Amino acid sequence: MPAYTELSELLDPRTTVLLTVECQEGVVGADSALPELAAQARAGGVLANIARLVDAAHRGGVQVVHAIAERRPDGRGASRNARLFRAAERLPVQQVSGTPAVRVATPIEVAEEDLVVRRLHGLSPLQGTDVDPLLRNLGCRTLIVTGVSANVAVPNAVFDAVNRGYTAVVPADAIAGVPFDYTPAMIRHTLALVATVATTDEVLASLERPGGVRQA
Repeated sequence: MPAYTELSELLDPRTTVLLTVECQEGVVGADSALPELAAQARAGGVLANIARLVDAAHRGGVQVVHAIAERRPDGRGASRNARLFRAAERLPVQQVSGTPAVRVATPIEVAEEDLVVRRLHGLSPLQGTDVDPLLRNLGCRTLIVTGVSANVAVPNAVFDAVNRGYTAVVPADAIAGVPFDYTPAMIRHTLALVATVATTDEVLASLERPGGVRQA
């Protein structure tokens, strides 16, 4: 894990953005299209940790961006060039625009100042979406990546962030994937090569230093 001083230097609230990836009811909620993934996110405390990070960001002036994956009712513009997309079309719960499935999942709170970016295609929250230009307009230098899944969307977000010049920070206990043992292996052998890996408590401690996020 990174040294406290190193992490604190990266997590300047003025230049840090917290990204939640696909933390939506239809993915990690009680009526998820992917119950195994939802169970990992909830039973492992991942959603609770994301909620803690979001709450701290709200209190400390760190911008929060929620990246949501959804589709139109008629499916227009949706990607179909991978097995994952075709399988998703057959799931009993669909991530249809305007439905409860694409609401940010509890217990994560969405504040008025949060940005919610919705995409109709692809695997990445950054590629081909508004997220990258929004981050640049916000003066972002460090992107904290949280959410699901560690199998696909989270590593895509981290790689795209690094390729675009941002420093990525990944709280290892604030992302989830399936099966359970895949996530720590992927973090150790892949994400740790390109991102700063920490824990939720370490990120919170760095943000809660003088001048950062303060406890209520």
